[in-house]
Amino acid sequence: MELLDLLLNRRSVRQYTGEHVPKEKMEKILQAGLLAASGRSRQPWEFVVVQEKEKLQKLSECRIGAAKMLENAGCAIVVFADPEKTDVWTEDCSIAMSNMHLMADSLGLGSCWIQGRLRETESGISTEQYCRELLGVPEKYVLEAILSVGILKEEHPKAHTLEELKMDKVHWEKY
Repeated sequence: MELLDLLLNRRSVRQYTGEHVPKEKMEKILQAGLLAASGRSRQPWEFVVVQEKEKLQKLSECRIGAAKMLENAGCAIVVFADPEKTDVWTEDCSIAMSNMHLMADSLGLGSCWIQGRLRETESGISTEQYCRELLGVPEKYVLEAILSVGILKEEHPKAHTLEELKMDKVHWEKY
């Protein structure tokens, strides 16, 4: 599959069967994240893989209205960063998240980006603090996002088309 085809095919998937994601597929997803570009190759990320059903259930409560799909996910990859390594940790972690999101789709899995940074739980504590306490992450690390990953419950959503692209958002030489 060409890269453009992969990008057209990638969709956010929130419905999973609850089945376990095979280890070899998880390793490829994590490798894709670890291969992400980062400013001055600082690689500020730390990935916490969550596969235990009870922990996924608790993680599904990490933010208001956007993480419930974790209840039936095969796993989650929680991306934290060491902000002391670089001031562009959000960008670096976003690239790693995007790589993993694309790899999951290329392997026939569903995945969805769950924003964690600057979000909160229904009880009002930050998503970051909730995840840090649930997963035993040291205080020096900050949360970027969570990638839910799972076996698709339904057929893969229809791919985007090049005709759908909003080319009016592209400006040549000046705005």
